[in-house]
Amino acid sequence: MIKINLMAIGSDHAGFEFKEKIKSLLTNLKINFIDCGTHSSEKSDYPDFAHSVSNKVSLNDCDYGILICGSGIGMSIVANKHKNIRAAVCESTKTAQLSRLHNNANILCIGERVINWEMAEKIITTFFETNFEGDRHLNRVNKIHTLTNL
Repeated sequence: MIKINLMAIGSDHAGFEFKEKIKSLLTNLKINFIDCGTHSSEKSDYPDFAHSVSNKVSLNDCDYGILICGSGIGMSIVANKHKNIRAAVCESTKTAQLSRLHNNANILCIGERVINWEMAEKIITTFFETNFEGDRHLNRVNKIHTLTNL
């Protein structure tokens, strides 16, 4: 199980229902969290919440983050613009496991319109239970944050 002192969580309107369920899950698992919004199912813009969660993780104010929108894709695009963020969209337990084992993902992105709640709960649990393998993957992960002129 990964060590989590504080988790940041955020969603737009399309992920609001899952976010509320995830908050209950985190409470049951005794994981402290910060709810970065949205706070209702009224229309909202996903970048606002992705930036908020990603800033907290990037600045080490939180250990990990979870972002939820309709597909998870928009959230991951925004999150991955931040320094030291490795956000992964996961639609299965296998992708959640691999995102941690090989990529040391620190933000999990899920799509409420893509998966059902039972799968989301399994993905989240798998993400929490999986440690980064390191070894040959460490050098690769370190290359992610190396600036180059592309």
